[in-house]
Amino acid sequence: MTVNTEHPYSFVLESEGVVYVSGATTIDYTTHLPVPGRREPLDAALDEIERRLATVQLSLRSVVKVSYYLTDISLRTEVNAQFEDRFPHPRPARSVMGISSAPYGGCAVIDIIAHRSRENA
Repeated sequence: MTVNTEHPYSFVLESEGVVYVSGATTIDYTTHLPVPGRREPLDAALDEIERRLATVQLSLRSVVKVSYYLTDISLRTEVNAQFEDRFPHPRPARSVMGISSAPYGGCAVIDIIAHRSRENA
């Protein structure tokens, strides 16, 4: 489990092979400033998800469910491209939702559920 000293929750929590990764937003995690652009911010958030998964020796291959929360629903086009580019077949289940705002002024939040049994499938 990754310890998060800045917020009152775990970045990663595993229970019986199911791994829950808390939402990563579209910011530069060193400066906490929003990443500019359309696809670039989404990649920054998914890179953070990958980093968190790596702390429990998993990768995007283990993901069974992805949720995208977008402040601009027109980013769905970029979400679709990212999803096709970054998630291996068979791709996980997915939800895309519009939200009014994201932490730190980001344009999206991505969270995932993974399962250990899928990593080497």
